[in-house]
Amino acid sequence: MANIPDPTADLDWTYDGSIIEHFARNAEAHPERTCVVETKTSEAPERRFTYKQIYEASNILAHHLTEAGVTNGDVVMIWAHRSVDLVVAIMGTLSSGATFSVLDPLYPPSRQQIYLEVAQPCALVNIAKASDEAGPLAPLVRRYIDEELNLKTEVPSLRIGDDGILAGGEINGADLFAEVRSKAASRPDVTVGPDSNPTLSFTSGSEGKPKGVLGRHYSLCRYFPWMSERFNLTSESKFTLLSGIAHDPVQRDIFTPLFLGAQLLVPSKEDIQHEKLAEWMREHKPTVTHLTPAMGQILVGGATAEFPSLDRAFFVGDVLTTRDCRQLRKLAENANIVNMYGTTETQRAVSYFEIPSRSKDPNALDVLGNTVPAGKGMQNVQLLVIDRQDRNKICGVGEVGEIYVRAAGLAEGYRDNAALNAEKFITSWFVEPNKWVEAYADLNKDDPRLKGYVPRDRLYRTGDLGRYLESGDVEATGRADDQVKIRGFRIELNEIDSNLSQNPLIRDCKTLVRRDKNEEPTLVSYIVPELNEWPKFLKTQGLEDVEDEGTDIGPTKVYFKRFRRMQTEVRDHLKGRLPAYAVPTTYITLEKLPLNPNGKVDKPNLPFPDIAEQTEDATEEDLKRWESLSPTEQTIATNWSELIPGLNAKTIAPQNDFFDLGGHSLLAQQMLLSVRKTIGANVSINTLYEHPSLSGFSAQIDRQLKGGAAGESEEDKNPEYARSLDELLKGLPSKYQSADPSTIRAKAKPVVFLTGATGFLGAYLIKDILSRTSRQIQLIAHVRSVKDPKGAFSRLRRSLEGYGMWRDEWESRLSCVVGDLGQPNLGIDSSVWDNLAQTVDVVIHNGAAVHWVKRYADMKTANVNSTIDAMKLCNEGRPKTFTFVSSTSVLDTDHYVNLSDKQISTGQGSILEEDDMMGSRTGLGTGYGQTKWVSEQLVREAGRRGLRGTVARPGYILGDIETGVCNTDDFLVRMLKGCIQLGVRPHIVNTVNAVPVNHVANVVVACALNPLPNGVHVAHITGHPRLRMNEYLSSLEYYGYKAPEVDYTQWKDELENYVTAGGQAKDQEQHALMPLYHFCVNDLPANTRAPELDDSNTVKILKEDAEHWTGIDESSGYGISRTDIGRFLNFLAETQFVSWPTGRGRPLPEVNLTAAQLEAVGAVGGRGGSGAPAATAAAPKV
Repeated sequence: MANIPDPTADLDWTYDGSIIEHFARNAEAHPERTCVVETKTSEAPERRFTYKQIYEASNILAHHLTEAGVTNGDVVMIWAHRSVDLVVAIMGTLSSGATFSVLDPLYPPSRQQIYLEVAQPCALVNIAKASDEAGPLAPLVRRYIDEELNLKTEVPSLRIGDDGILAGGEINGADLFAEVRSKAASRPDVTVGPDSNPTLSFTSGSEGKPKGVLGRHYSLCRYFPWMSERFNLTSESKFTLLSGIAHDPVQRDIFTPLFLGAQLLVPSKEDIQHEKLAEWMREHKPTVTHLTPAMGQILVGGATAEFPSLDRAFFVGDVLTTRDCRQLRKLAENANIVNMYGTTETQRAVSYFEIPSRSKDPNALDVLGNTVPAGKGMQNVQLLVIDRQDRNKICGVGEVGEIYVRAAGLAEGYRDNAALNAEKFITSWFVEPNKWVEAYADLNKDDPRLKGYVPRDRLYRTGDLGRYLESGDVEATGRADDQVKIRGFRIELNEIDSNLSQNPLIRDCKTLVRRDKNEEPTLVSYIVPELNEWPKFLKTQGLEDVEDEGTDIGPTKVYFKRFRRMQTEVRDHLKGRLPAYAVPTTYITLEKLPLNPNGKVDKPNLPFPDIAEQTEDATEEDLKRWESLSPTEQTIATNWSELIPGLNAKTIAPQNDFFDLGGHSLLAQQMLLSVRKTIGANVSINTLYEHPSLSGFSAQIDRQLKGGAAGESEEDKNPEYARSLDELLKGLPSKYQSADPSTIRAKAKPVVFLTGATGFLGAYLIKDILSRTSRQIQLIAHVRSVKDPKGAFSRLRRSLEGYGMWRDEWESRLSCVVGDLGQPNLGIDSSVWDNLAQTVDVVIHNGAAVHWVKRYADMKTANVNSTIDAMKLCNEGRPKTFTFVSSTSVLDTDHYVNLSDKQISTGQGSILEEDDMMGSRTGLGTGYGQTKWVSEQLVREAGRRGLRGTVARPGYILGDIETGVCNTDDFLVRMLKGCIQLGVRPHIVNTVNAVPVNHVANVVVACALNPLPNGVHVAHITGHPRLRMNEYLSSLEYYGYKAPEVDYTQWKDELENYVTAGGQAKDQEQHALMPLYHFCVNDLPANTRAPELDDSNTVKILKEDAEHWTGIDESSGYGISRTDIGRFLNFLAETQFVSWPTGRGRPLPEVNLTAAQLEAVGAVGGRGGSGAPAATAAAPKV
């Protein structure tokens, strides 16, 4: 059971003194102990300073500041340098009672000025080495200081001599500190309390202008005693000064050894480089280091020097990957790695996750994923993962929420930014406001430092997302601002980088969204090659290295030629791990990732060269191959190169794949339109998906131009999906168990197993099953993409709560198993599978991968193989009934449309449920429909071999007629939005077979509990009555949307004009019909013709259901009314999927949605939760 923090627990609000007090005690107790070591450089010898020397030097500065009038609350700005002088400047400022802040010379002058504007310092300390190395303050900065600030004092040139004597610079022939040097033995008589402000640190400014964060003395030392005990930090430890000097972790670098009486090693600038830093570590033998992951890359990248002296490596500031840890463990076998999670705003209050050293546990990383968890809070620090919709609820294991940090040691807040403080530093709502004030009422009676101090129970809202693991550790899952949306898909940038980092060819990486010259958002991955692996890769590929010294762009070099072959390897690596839409289209190879002075990747300085510079030059071999291409292939290659950034037409080989080259669905739509206009071939997007190579796609165009339909060949008379069925039938068991529904009805607690539980229809199936009260049905839901059953249950419950469906009484009857439809046995663990086989009575296979245009081969495993495995479960252990949720997309062939028309004209009725479906053995246009047809044939054959069950075949599944909740990926819903966006609607008179989701769920469950005798039967779920398309779309104007009806041709032209405009993908992705563009413009009236369907089996099943289970006869069916459509539109407007109507019309029927529902329903896709537009029910013929 995970130990989730209690937000009402006492965190201990006592104060143990300031860092200046602890430092003074160490200096007095051990004056000659080494305090700071500046290690040798190529130009200077090593310099060592004792605690006494550092203490006295800092006191000299402190007395100067206090005598100049600097006091508590004043800010002293330090023009800084990584040296012993920085330690003196900081400790001297703190000893004066003032607040220190740092100007890093590496920052541009404009940013330095922002720091000064926020800080408004009363004093300035110039470290001489900073001026020696970087020059004096820039004119812009100096002018601001002179004209806008009223300094009480300025130290012109702070420098500590080899003898420990501190100089401040000469003024009027004498050193600035001449008059106070006699006071070096003691610090000024200044009192600081827990809420006094020792630090002013700045955020990175990644979200805009850098913000100044005021720290508190309480926090600087509060956690050191616990850390020293937990991590074995002692006065014998040797620390490093490697953090950015203006970055708040530098405080940990400096204050930890000063608190412990330990030693601080200061490397030079020349030491902090790839390979050299590892050699520095080996030579100087530090035992403790604090690093950002980016600095860790500098330490281990390309290094061979080992440094076994290192005992602790604390990482903070960014996501830490297990690959980084492996590299460090190779060089430092005794290093225990500690990932620390915190922010500038939490000061020293952080969480930790420890990985034991390689010498202790060589396999410690094997149990982790790609990234290291944030871990648990340190002593008296809590990481609270809070429900984003109900802040009174702490998330359970596996539930993703927002991370809040609760601690007594949070920073004070943002300087002069009350509004942001109120948003981010929040008084805890989990306890009464004065609880700790009363409990610690005697705290400040006798200690002058504590005058006015009272405990404040506050939470810092990080903006990070995370979840609790079973261990109680928190796993950070990303930030809201790292979740980007491209072409309608939500993409987690950290997930891309995490997968990139697993490739041995990559040393370092960072993925961003950049806009190209056409303002199209593009995923760009910046990669630094692992040079040690590059020769091995070339050898295995039989390739020669290319001469390329790189081009200097900004602070790094870009390699345009040398590593181009690696980009294909990297793309293939990601294609096997990420959805296609999350694979970057552009890869830029760098010598190194530029870092900002804080040691983090400097994103604004990552170069985005002009596409022309990235375009590959054609070799002689390429030019010879180009001459051998057919005219169509050359035309198509040229077309592709005009659409895909950086692509040279003459480098495209016949076997190259449009999508592998960087194409995507939106570019595909533009390409097909261009092909139609320039060549005259009207090729469907399915043809491109089925034949994505240059040669294959060009051959389809040539075939159409010669008079045959694209895709029509001898092979297509016996297509892949039909041949696949013939093979799969051979593997079916010769006999299936046959279950008796009466036996199931006789049980008080029958058990139902459901796949596809997290999708739109799945949620309503759960509701229908658990709402039946005649028996206490036990439901086991199959859930994917979670780690364990508890996480699965949490995800499912959250989804149901979002839909407004959840009932607490269901908890005892609903459980989950973790699985994956794409894996054998539905991805279910063998012991769990065996238990299901023995306990389940009814199987409903509703899960499927859903996509408009993917090929049969791409979807076979998840859709067809999973059906075979679900039937396999029925044939093991206890006999079970089986219901397969299919789709009327299996009827999307000319055969059934024509047959329906003929039967209606001759009075023979509709397509029978018992039709053998051989009319769809050829002619099905979508991979989704093909997988459903193959699955149906397998299920019906299993029925002839003994299986008892039903194939439920619904039409379009529209929304909830009670609440208006819709699946926004449904074609008919997208038609509503698309017509609103175009401002017109097409005149199409075809009937629409649409049914509300409530009724579809009712029929599917009725089919599962009341299968007809003798094998497997089909149950059509069709609308009663059916709407016509023009009636459906006319509801837009009825409710006040401006979408007048026009001829289909005019409507199609409007959509074509939109695509022809091109380029603005940020607009295109918002257009609801873009994923269906070719379907919509390629004779939509013909494509939406649907056959009339017999549903006599459905009627019989619903009557049985009324008799045995519900007592309510639903056999007359349901259709979609204008009022229902109004509710759907209201819901769609509430969730911002469509705009609100602005014209004259009837008011939209009311729907009542909670904030939780609005959040949850926007994230739910179709059945099974596909990321692409779902083909729930009848997928269109394309």
